[in-house]
Amino acid sequence: MKIGYPCINRSIGCSSGRTFRLSSYSGERLEETVRENLRCLGEILRFNQRECLLFFRIGSGLVPFASHPVCTADWQETFAERFRDIGRFVRENDMRISMHPDQFVVINAKDPDIVGKSIAELSYHAALLDAMHLDETAKIQIHVGGVYGDPGSAMKRFTSVSSGLDESIIRRLVVENDDSRYTLADCLRIHEETGIPVLFDVFHHQVNPSGAGVAEAVELSGATWRPRDGIPMVDYSTPMPGGRKGRHAESLDAADFERFLAATAPADMDIMLEIKDKEKSALAAVGIARRDGRFRLPRER
Repeated sequence: MKIGYPCINRSIGCSSGRTFRLSSYSGERLEETVRENLRCLGEILRFNQRECLLFFRIGSGLVPFASHPVCTADWQETFAERFRDIGRFVRENDMRISMHPDQFVVINAKDPDIVGKSIAELSYHAALLDAMHLDETAKIQIHVGGVYGDPGSAMKRFTSVSSGLDESIIRRLVVENDDSRYTLADCLRIHEETGIPVLFDVFHHQVNPSGAGVAEAVELSGATWRPRDGIPMVDYSTPMPGGRKGRHAESLDAADFERFLAATAPADMDIMLEIKDKEKSALAAVGIARRDGRFRLPRER
């Protein structure tokens, strides 16, 4: 078991998702921004390694506008050495990386233009992970997408489009249950059609359930992962007290997290904490998980 958090570290004072306006795009501006983003990503990963946070979701903005037609720069080649160095650090420290494209990635859209742009964005994510020389345990998670008044047909479009994706994408792709449209049961049906592993989101399942309890849901989703996919990934959060439906908590509910670990034992998983205070809650979760035999400490070097 590894524990992590997504995209932003609030402790170290830099961002790996710096960007700029499309109207001010230039090759020089892109190179300058990516260099700084990679520098900061390295700092985040070193912080995480020191603090036993061995799971991290890299933000989609690491290379701004990478999937946009305006970007003709060969960023993979320009930063090949830096990407290799980051990937080497990840492997040597037995860390795990994931990515989660923004909500505009909708491969089951009715509009072919949206589908094409979504596939281009997925290609960028896959190319970035490939540039780090990470194996297929480094995953790209997406939602099923829109319903368009006919969820059955929408799911069929997802299956059809995913079947035509390049192998560089499909080997990394996982599908996640969401909080309003597609339940865990829907995602399991998609897995049956496509073989795509299911990433279980605990909070979304609470908001948009499909019958199974959390322990059973972890077991069902975990069974969709093959050995080459790595240990199943799980997204964990709790609702914000008094907040609107579906809003994530600001900080870790320690008692709930302890109950979650107890309920899901002995199933192994890597847990991404989708909680707003990021590494602060992840550090608290590590303190709790240290008492759990599944928890992974950093590899001795």
